[in-house]
Amino acid sequence: MSNILHILNGDATLHGFERTGIDGDVLVWREVLSEGPLLENINSGGFWNNRANWIGENFGETAEGYQQKVVEPLSKLNADYDEVDLWFEFDLHCQVNMLGVMMMLSQHTDLNERSIYLICPDSFPNKPDFRGMGELTGDELEYLYDSIRVQLSAYDFELATEAWDIYIAKDAALLQNWLATERFWGNLHSLQAALNAHLKRLQVDANGHNYIEQKLLEIYNHGTKDRPSIHQEFWKAEPIYGMGDSELNTYLDKLGIS
Repeated sequence: MSNILHILNGDATLHGFERTGIDGDVLVWREVLSEGPLLENINSGGFWNNRANWIGENFGETAEGYQQKVVEPLSKLNADYDEVDLWFEFDLHCQVNMLGVMMMLSQHTDLNERSIYLICPDSFPNKPDFRGMGELTGDELEYLYDSIRVQLSAYDFELATEAWDIYIAKDAALLQNWLATERFWGNLHSLQAALNAHLKRLQVDANGHNYIEQKLLEIYNHGTKDRPSIHQEFWKAEPIYGMGDSELNTYLDKLGIS
């Protein structure tokens, strides 16, 4: 076994990562913790059963498929790696997944014995419309590894724990107050913007629509009627959410836009 574990946010990044010369084992994180129910203790069986049920209801995944694709790979977090590298992007989807991984690692890891690093790009040279690591080549991923990789500190983990607790509370006023408090964001430099975007999701208008629903209705009412085009327009306007088609469709279903 290698003494390094790389945790990649989704299979899209795996394609490029396999073409790098970077040493280490790989765990692909295949959850969308930015959507659906969350419990405080991410290491509990109840947390993952809850998630499996919600993913099954909303995305049609079987319990067996969820166990195989999501839960079983997590056993690598218990293994005896000296170093763990987290590959997560700037958007809300990635940042909440990053928090979840950090919560799991904080239960499994003595930070004095295991080094945790973060590779978190919010842009890439000569890519003005950078959408994430899934579009990068092996060489480009190696460039990120060599240029922006940072070691996470105990402070970063304390901040992540606070952010996780606030996030799962789903309380707009609580989150707003927390974000309004001046603090040092450490190496989690994309977290503040992502949580500000989440705050807009927690606030609703007179019709009971949150920010994402308002934006989708706006796109639809301006004449974009088919779902693939709506997805594209939303992504262009709101890359901070990092939502895939399946997640956006749960909102479109709720709005009755077919």
